[in-house]
Amino acid sequence: MVLFHSMNDVIWYTTLTVIILLAYGTGANPLRVGGRFVRELAVSRSHLLLFAALLGILLLNKLELSYEGKMQYSADFTPLFYAIEGDLVANIQQLLVRDWLTPVMSFMYIVVFQSLLIASLVMYVYLDPTKRLYRATCYAIMINYVIAIPFFLYFPVNEAWFYHSNVSFRILETFPAFESEYRHLSGLDNCFPSLHTSISVTLAILAFRSKIRRWAWLVGISAAVIITSIFYLGIHWMTDMLGGTVLGILSAALGLYFSRYDLPAGRTVPVPGSMRELTNRRR
Repeated sequence: MVLFHSMNDVIWYTTLTVIILLAYGTGANPLRVGGRFVRELAVSRSHLLLFAALLGILLLNKLELSYEGKMQYSADFTPLFYAIEGDLVANIQQLLVRDWLTPVMSFMYIVVFQSLLIASLVMYVYLDPTKRLYRATCYAIMINYVIAIPFFLYFPVNEAWFYHSNVSFRILETFPAFESEYRHLSGLDNCFPSLHTSISVTLAILAFRSKIRRWAWLVGISAAVIITSIFYLGIHWMTDMLGGTVLGILSAALGLYFSRYDLPAGRTVPVPGSMRELTNRRR
């Protein structure tokens, strides 16, 4: 079943998913929530700069792929990962694979992953008067990339399907043009650590710290499915996932830490006890 014919389909699916997530997470009109986010960036230079820095890091990740192609560096650590894991990923994939499940896993990997990130940033601006969770999310995502990019450059590991003959690259069943349309966003040998794992773990930790129960459980369950999808689709090794989990936990902790010390006049704020309390305080 083909879900995505081009990146235009990915963009439309992502836009719709973000709208649904914002409505679910806030219980408010998603257009109003999005408008609040835009106004916040317009009136707060610090939050605008932080958002710009986040976009800059994402751009840096794309530039890393261009730089990597020009490097005279031919190391390949994939055989090491295979020596450690053997047929583990192949066995997991064969155990899980179902025809009806492939579109679900592809949708989670490509669309829901990035939609959760976008929705988290916008929602935390709307619900949190201190904006601490917004800042923590920005810092944490940047930390994920800053730590991961050197590994991508100097510790290259090829995707599991590319190296292991018994692992299938199942995402092509739902996105046949993946290699030509999406590959420029994700290098073939940029496996360790798994950013899909680390960012999903980061978002889940911050969601649970928000104390919005339905949002926390939604993000937590989505993170678990996204992490499963990296094996189902034949992309990552188990070692990639373990490294990504450690990176995600570390990034979330550092993001929360740094977000305490960038308020005006040197004030610090506690982690929100509940978003309901914060919303009532704002009103």
